[in-house]
Amino acid sequence: EDVPSQTFDNKDYFCGKETFPVYESIFTEEGETIRKIAIEIEKPPQIEIHVWTIRKGILRHVYVEKLSKREFEGLPYFKLITRTTLSQWKIFSEGEAQISQMCESRVCRTELEDLVKVLYLEKSEKGHC
Repeated sequence: EDVPSQTFDNKDYFCGKETFPVYESIFTEEGETIRKIAIEIEKPPQIEIHVWTIRKGILRHVYVEKLSKREFEGLPYFKLITRTTLSQWKIFSEGEAQISQMCESRVCRTELEDLVKVLYLEKSEKGHC
């Protein structure tokens, strides 16, 4: 039997931890793939966007942008992919820093995919938090 997810004040909670929406945008431009992963944070209210430039499977450039929610709403192509906790986002950010150094000179497609999977929360069974 399905247990409805807990919600408090219209915010999603995961094992008592607040979760935040994560968005993704992927597009190809002049032989490069630009992949953007964004999280919406409430305090301060902003969007943090991690931008990866990938050419022939090699991570060429990584940088972070911070935008207001209003600026973000005007951007095309972003779609909601999951919700995550701030602790998982921290793991993602630290892993990104390691991968950006490791993948400057070699193909790292699987490492990048595995890093994004960190943001997806496993649904816990009732009482297993």
